[in-house]
Amino acid sequence: MTIPGHAPDHTPARGQGPLGVAAIGYAFMGKAHSNAWRNVASFFDVQAFEQKVLVGRDAGAVAEAAARYGWAESVTDWRTVITRDDIDIVDICAPGWMHAEIAIAALEAGKHVLVEKPLANTLAEAELMTAAAAKARAWGVQSMIGFNYRRVPALALARELIAEGRLGTVRHVRAAYLQDWLADAQAPMSWRLRKETAGSGALGDIASHAIDQIQYLTGETILEASGVLKTFVTQRPGPDGLEDVTVDDAAWATFWLTGDIGASVEASRVATGQKNSLQIEMYGTDGALTFNLESLNELRFLDATLPVREQGFRRILVNEPEHPYLDAWWPQGHVIGWEHTFTHQIRDFLTAIRNGTQPSPSFEEGLNVQRVLDAVEESAANKSTLTVVRH
Repeated sequence: MTIPGHAPDHTPARGQGPLGVAAIGYAFMGKAHSNAWRNVASFFDVQAFEQKVLVGRDAGAVAEAAARYGWAESVTDWRTVITRDDIDIVDICAPGWMHAEIAIAALEAGKHVLVEKPLANTLAEAELMTAAAAKARAWGVQSMIGFNYRRVPALALARELIAEGRLGTVRHVRAAYLQDWLADAQAPMSWRLRKETAGSGALGDIASHAIDQIQYLTGETILEASGVLKTFVTQRPGPDGLEDVTVDDAAWATFWLTGDIGASVEASRVATGQKNSLQIEMYGTDGALTFNLESLNELRFLDATLPVREQGFRRILVNEPEHPYLDAWWPQGHVIGWEHTFTHQIRDFLTAIRNGTQPSPSFEEGLNVQRVLDAVEESAANKSTLTVVRH
């Protein structure tokens, strides 16, 4: 047990052999993260580590997953893992309602922590997690939230171009994250459709990515929000009959940022025909950028400083060694995929641990997004009233 104000009983070793990694959760995100842990050292120069243990509630299923994904062992109780001296990193891929308890306990035990987005199910939980991360950082314990789309090379390139001033003064941003896996009214209930386990629906699940991208790409902060939330299918079939859906199917929000930037976000899990489409448009005084996750290797850029007769969006195939992350992968034109974003994420996390630097996005950045989500929910409850984000 950690004594307040004192270093934890176990602080991660530096230069004393491979770091031990534990992952908590083995379903969708657990599979994506496991794939990244299994492959990252084959392509990037990272600190040595070992896939020690995979944690899940079903003993048989997690044991099978551990063998498939390259973990040395499996257990069913995460509490036994975070106290082990051979574990230095805890990767939390469990549902949002578990994030706060696991992350805080792991940080207090001196483990580096990576946690999937959104940071927590509630603003209060996110604040507690961020305070724990700040305290642990003083002991050399690092923490990061998994907004993996920051690691899409095309979006990382977009950030570079914006920072270089190629768009001039950014005026407004449009972002839409659209999926259709709930378009069928008979699609069954799951933990993602219950507020007590998911926190929110499309808003926290996918709009959080769009909100993070707006702030990440512009380097500015959302100050005000106006939002609308809608549940189109209010009941879905569960194991014991129809259950009430207690989260949103879709969300709409408008924002004002520092830098006098306007932005809009649309998120839906009932957008028929859209499988996983994160669309981003950025418009500045000297240029514009557009991106769609379903064409992950492409960025479209318009240079408005050229003569009008030469202007037009041009396609940049982001596969050159000079582009972010891509010197580690394949020859030009040999495209990469969605799963590579998690490999890049683990690479950046391990690099920060080795260098003793704060990785990004930090829990503070995750808390910032959580505050925006909270403001959107408050605005929606108040019939789209403009709501100040409480930084």
